[in-house]
Amino acid sequence: MGKNKGKGKKQKNVFQVASKQTKNKNKAKAVKTSLKHINAVKNKKIENLNEVFTQVQRDVRNVSKSQEKKRKLAQVVREPPKELVNVDSAAQLFSQL
Repeated sequence: MGKNKGKGKKQKNVFQVASKQTKNKNKAKAVKTSLKHINAVKNKKIENLNEVFTQVQRDVRNVSKSQEKKRKLAQVVREPPKELVNVDSAAQLFSQL
């Protein structure tokens, strides 16, 4: 049987048909517009993060203020009422037992 033998390289056509359209393999890319788009998206993300962090900061302040109020109220409630203690009457009551 016959085997395919390498015939060598084919020559390129010297003449091109005028109606044939060639494709540009390396198209110019719009760098400036894509960078503007990237910067716009990045700025939006940064603004959103700033809003989130400011909200978290407000929440932390409110929580800390409420905890301070609770601590103050707890200290006020925990303090025993200041009454004069009559030791003599307490000793008489114990002696009666």
